[in-house]
Amino acid sequence: MKTLSRYLINEVVRTCFLVLLALLGLFLFFDLIGELGDVGRGGYTFGKLLAYVGLLAPGHAYELMPIAVLIGGMISLAMLNQYSELTVMRVGGLSVSRILAILTIAGLFFALVTLAAGEYLAPRAERAATQLRLAAKGQLVSQDYRSGFWLKDDGSFVNVREVLPDQTLRNINIYEFDANRRMTLYGRAERGVWEGDKQAWRLTDIVATHIKPDSIQIERRPEYIWRSVLTPDTLSVLLIAPEQMSVFTLIDYIDHLHRNQQKTSRYEIALWTKLVYPFACLAMLVIALPFAQTQRRAGGVGVKLFVGIMLGLLFYFVNKLVGHLGLLYDWPPLLAAAMPSGLFLTLAVFLLWRQERR
Repeated sequence: MKTLSRYLINEVVRTCFLVLLALLGLFLFFDLIGELGDVGRGGYTFGKLLAYVGLLAPGHAYELMPIAVLIGGMISLAMLNQYSELTVMRVGGLSVSRILAILTIAGLFFALVTLAAGEYLAPRAERAATQLRLAAKGQLVSQDYRSGFWLKDDGSFVNVREVLPDQTLRNINIYEFDANRRMTLYGRAERGVWEGDKQAWRLTDIVATHIKPDSIQIERRPEYIWRSVLTPDTLSVLLIAPEQMSVFTLIDYIDHLHRNQQKTSRYEIALWTKLVYPFACLAMLVIALPFAQTQRRAGGVGVKLFVGIMLGLLFYFVNKLVGHLGLLYDWPPLLAAAMPSGLFLTLAVFLLWRQERR
């Protein structure tokens, strides 16, 4: 049985990785085509374009892994069924529950690979890709508002108009309020550079306006060490979407939003999705089994490939749709994150139950 288990796992893992490479190549080709029009802008050369596209690979691999596992699982199991290997295994005493246990081992392996890609590789690669692209084109980090981005820091509101690719701040505005919500200080700095050894920002060309009940005092300083909850890690939320952040970055940022009484739904859904999404690989392998065990006259590997692609696309769109609906209707984050995988796992169990009844 150990030999059969190793053989089955090797076939599934090998085919799934081949499918992943094929899908990854397709997505990277589309990225390359989409960026070709920007080559020549500033210092954006073809070499930097290739580096940018290459840095997108871990993020694509993370998103495509469950789909690749579904298609690869269907193809590998269908090939085994087509050459009667799966039938011989069943006749030799390998039950469906045993096959599911073997597929679970392969699914857990893919889940760990997906978790590692989503937690360590993809966020860093996405950040590096964005910084490379912006620096090469001489652009600024894109903002949600024309006035830049805003951040609440206890009793202060911070507005940064521009963030350079090296995370240098420009045109910083700080508004401080007292307990009665009256403005007590308005500060403006031309530039802010992060001092890692001091864990603070070095602001330059500062003009501070102190607002008192009976007077207004203006103070000018060439530089000032400013400590704030705003850090380069916080700025990373500007460079990558919440869905592409690491778990620890999301936890820190959600905690920051909670402390400042701000809405956290989008980031909580992204956090739970990061934790649940890798286990979608398990559901994909389970759903591949009943399709692979259908009779050969019902369709060959080509049909299984088509069905796998359609189911993979369905999973992708359902995953995106449920995430948006959960944010729109304020669903519990865990429910919104687990629903797509739960639906597909339920479908897989139903198909297996129906097949075994026959």
